[in-house]
Amino acid sequence: MIQKSHLNRAQLIALLLPGFIVFGMFTVYPIVRLFWMSLCDMRFSSMLTQPFAGLMNYREVFADGTFWTVFVNSVVYTLVTVPGQMAIGLFVAVLLNGIKRFSVTFRVINYLPVVTSWVIASLVFRYIFNTEGLLNYFLWKVLGITSGNIRWLDTRWSGLTVAMILGIWKGIGWNMVIFLAALQQVPKDLYEAADIDGCGAWKKFVYVTLPGIKGTILFALIELTIGGFNVFTSIKMITGGKPAHQTDTLLTWMYYKAFSTGQFGYAAALSFVMALSLGLLAIVQFRMMRNRDA
Repeated sequence: MIQKSHLNRAQLIALLLPGFIVFGMFTVYPIVRLFWMSLCDMRFSSMLTQPFAGLMNYREVFADGTFWTVFVNSVVYTLVTVPGQMAIGLFVAVLLNGIKRFSVTFRVINYLPVVTSWVIASLVFRYIFNTEGLLNYFLWKVLGITSGNIRWLDTRWSGLTVAMILGIWKGIGWNMVIFLAALQQVPKDLYEAADIDGCGAWKKFVYVTLPGIKGTILFALIELTIGGFNVFTSIKMITGGKPAHQTDTLLTWMYYKAFSTGQFGYAAALSFVMALSLGLLAIVQFRMMRNRDA
């Protein structure tokens, strides 16, 4: 029995060890290495020496006015796109949940933007909203609403608005699928009881549907919040951070500092500031949902 126990333990270690090695090599070590980089004055000119700088990079991040600009951009992008995706996605899911015929066809149509390449979608949106793009052509040449071309992508908030419209459009299908699966798990008995009590469609939605999918709402909220703060491709392809980094977000600014200016230490510190912000935000969201349950 003792030998069998030792054998089982050895087999367990042999099975778990490859997973731990891979996890350590590709998850733990990169995080530790990145944190060390954030404490070093690491630039193109000091790639080999990597002099220790303490909290200098963190102080530089918080003292940088552009950082606060891109941070506000990321917060605004998240605050607009996350509720937009969730509200429209839930609305579409509720509609499709009540449709019997052609429901699969409608689901596929609504999910197509999700599988569309971010690069291709961003290029299409840039073509539509460009100064001499499709939208200006219709507004000026066809409809005569404007007296000239509008520079949609050349100002901070209009450029961010275009990216936010794309973000909402791309995320509706994902939310639809998530909420549709949750809606189908809500017990039908609750709706029948609500009908007996004389509840209308709105009351059933508020008092039956929303409490029944509360866990899914929290999951989608956290996932989309992380995705909102990690927006990169659409900003890079549509505005490129112009004018003067006014439309940059945290990831595009991090990319610029690392690969355009060579300030790897600054970029590493920025990544940890971003991760800490997301972690605190996730904790707040969990506690809000818990207090609402109580």
